[in-house]
Amino acid sequence: MNRYRAVLTGASGGIGRAISVALAPHCDELLLVGRDAARLEETRRAAGPVARSVIADLATPAGRDAVTLPGINLLINNAGAGDFSWLEAQDDATLERIVQANVLAPMQLTRRLLPELRRAPRAWIVNVGSIMGYLGYPGHAAYCASKFALRGFSEALRRELADGPVRVLHLAPRATRTAMNGARARALNAELGVAMDEPALVTRELLELLRRPVRERLLGMPEALFARLNQLLPGVVDRALRRQLPIIRRHAPASVEGNSQ
Repeated sequence: MNRYRAVLTGASGGIGRAISVALAPHCDELLLVGRDAARLEETRRAAGPVARSVIADLATPAGRDAVTLPGINLLINNAGAGDFSWLEAQDDATLERIVQANVLAPMQLTRRLLPELRRAPRAWIVNVGSIMGYLGYPGHAAYCASKFALRGFSEALRRELADGPVRVLHLAPRATRTAMNGARARALNAELGVAMDEPALVTRELLELLRRPVRERLLGMPEALFARLNQLLPGVVDRALRRQLPIIRRHAPASVEGNSQ
């Protein structure tokens, strides 16, 4: 593999922790970004001496300004947010939080770091999206919208930078065992027989993407096939998910009660 001077966001989460430990041996410096100070420090220690951390809220200009790494040649936009609920059960603050974390923060941080990335002989931007960036799924309307947007951002930026040293890659995991997929989401997946990957598997796929770069990498079968089918024959997927609606409703809050409007 190449040697990296890397920035990783969402480093205090489950996938971020796994990426940090696996990527560190390939880094001359690894800057870990997160909001949970205690978990971030645990990740830094696990990643070893090449790692340092910065506590930053990427939703704020000050948080983004705190992320600096001279000579950076790898940016991994891994931080994200979700909420498994019917749209009418989500308040405005929840929708804004999801879009800010999954779309605006990666765009704004990438724009800020891009001049330094372009100075490297070769550099990479990896946007960690989701299978739900290809497949609209009930109970995840806001999350899907944000991941569709991140995929579009990745595609457009890849084309903007096509004649320079920076490559833009998109990794799309399926459901993963992290804190973001809470008890309700896990119960639904168990009832439907949907597999959930461990963060270590997602990490291995990310490292493989860096070893053999391709535009996008979708993880998991049959989810990856289902996502491609949705692009070609959305009506088939509509009918399949329509049959699952009663099960999904039992697990996803669908009432506006208790939410501010």
